Amino acid sequence: MLFESDDSDTEGAMDQKQDDFYKSLRSRIGAWLKDKGPTYRHAHLLLLAPDLFHLLCRLSFDKRIPAGQRAKLAVAIAYFVSPLDLIPEVFLGPVAFLDDVAIAAYALNSVINSGQGEIARELWAGHGDLLNVVQNIIAKLDDALGGGLPKRIQSFLE
Repeated sequence: MLFESDDSDTEGAMDQKQDDFYKSLRSRIGAWLKDKGPTYRHAHLLLLAPDLFHLLCRLSFDKRIPAGQRAKLAVAIAYFVSPLDLIPEVFLGPVAFLDDVAIAAYALNSVINSGQGEIARELWAGHGDLLNVVQNIIAKLDDALGGGLPKRIQSFLE
């Protein structure tokens, strides 16, 4: 049902859930950053979380994306909404969305590298060029978290 749905009521309900999660995420991150101040080192990465989640959802429902790629996107979406992940939001607050941003960036990088970059760019509602955004995230997180991160995240997504 995640990938194939002809029922417009179901899709409308999913759109509402995505929109609610998107607004909630943006609000939580914004409030946290307001407290922390704009000098927080990874503020720009955290602010990308809602836009990346939005794009993951849009791509996962787009029938132009091959099923294998949509499955990777679904894993990234599940990771975003799961309370159980490497850096739990429950304990650390929005700073813990950095691992979600990393998973999203690597999933999107996979979609872009599989030849679906134009579709991803078409559906991107964030600021800036999507390819540059994804490459910037990967470079910053790889630098901050160590050189083996890409292989570990790729393994997770596969």
